[in-house]
Amino acid sequence: MSDDARDAGLVAMISSILGGNKRAEAASPPPLADFMPVAPAAAPLAEVAQIPEAESPKLQDASDQAVAAPRPVAPGPPLTPDGKRRLPADAIAGLVLGELRKIEGFPASGVSVTVYGYRHWNAMITFAPFSTTFQNATRFRQALPDLVFKLRRFVELEI
Repeated sequence: MSDDARDAGLVAMISSILGGNKRAEAASPPPLADFMPVAPAAAPLAEVAQIPEAESPKLQDASDQAVAAPRPVAPGPPLTPDGKRRLPADAIAGLVLGELRKIEGFPASGVSVTVYGYRHWNAMITFAPFSTTFQNATRFRQALPDLVFKLRRFVELEI
């Protein structure tokens, strides 16, 4: 392979990574979907979980009039005095990744979210090579601080 062909290939690869003549600062972050609070969503699930499907009035036969006592529900994640849910870093990373997946163009694989810190926890996103374009990775990284700020109001890192 000649040096000119090698240089042309290298320039093409660098241009594709850096996005040609476009500047990364010009990319605006995508609008985030309205974040649904995590804590209130847990309450309706607890009420539904108390009545097993087999004992639901809709699924009972007319001849079966016996009413079974509802089974106790396993306690949810512990709450802080502020009413925030305490979750391990892996669970918070899953929440962050789930919210990021709602953004258009987010890659299906090759993305890792790491949660770190203590009281004011933070998140870091990394992409595998060729999982997304440079412009899209920039958009997702710019959207991450807003998402973390919103999640901190409802979730605290469990140590």
